[in-house]
Amino acid sequence: MNSADQPRTPTQAWAEMTRGNKRFVEGEPSHPRQDVERREQLLGAQTPHAALFGCSDSRLAAEIIFDKGLGDLFVVRNAGQIISDSVVGSLEYAVAVLHVPLIVVLGHDECGAVRAAIDSQVPDAAPLPPHIHHLVEKIFPAVKRVAAGSEDPSAAPDPTEVGREHLRDTVAELVQTSELISDAIAAGTLAIVGANYRLLKGMAVPDIIVGAV
Repeated sequence: MNSADQPRTPTQAWAEMTRGNKRFVEGEPSHPRQDVERREQLLGAQTPHAALFGCSDSRLAAEIIFDKGLGDLFVVRNAGQIISDSVVGSLEYAVAVLHVPLIVVLGHDECGAVRAAIDSQVPDAAPLPPHIHHLVEKIFPAVKRVAAGSEDPSAAPDPTEVGREHLRDTVAELVQTSELISDAIAAGTLAIVGANYRLLKGMAVPDIIVGAV
C-alpha cells in the first residue's frame, strides 16, 4: 500500500490492521514498506495509517504484530497503557496534525503492570516504588471491581479480567479527557478500538469500539 491508497476512514484503517494481524497470526507476514525506497519516501513527511497506544511490554512490538512498515503507525507506549497528559497530547497530535482515522488501544494478557497493581492490594504487601505506584494506581479501580464481583472474596482477582476492565477504563478516560478526540469520533472521522493481545496466539482481539469501524 502506497501513500496514495492508504486507509482514510476508520473502517478502512481497522480492516488493514486486521489483515496485517491475520498474516502475523498465520505466520505469513509480508513485512511491507521496510526498504530503502520507503525510507526515502518518508524523508519529508509522515502519513500513518493509524495511531497505536499500547503497553511497553517487549512482546508487543506494534509494527510486527500488525505487519506494518516504516511510517505506517504512530506509536505511543508506556507500562500498562496508562493515560497521561503526554499520552493524550501525543494522540491528539496524531489526530489533529497527522489525520489518523483510527486509534488502537492495545492491552495484553500476562501484563506486569496489571500484576503489580493486583499484588499491591494484598494485605501487608510491600509498598511499590513511588514512580511505579503512581503509574499503576490507575489500574486499582479495575482490580477492585473484579475483586468485588468474585464469588470468592479471598481469591486474588483474575489478571485477565482486570486487564480487560482496565482496557475499557483506558478507552473511556481517553474519550473523556480529550475534547478533540471525542469531537472527531462524533464527526465520524475517527474511531477507537480497544483490543487485547493474546501472547500465545499473536491475535489482537477487539474488546471495545468507540465510533464506527
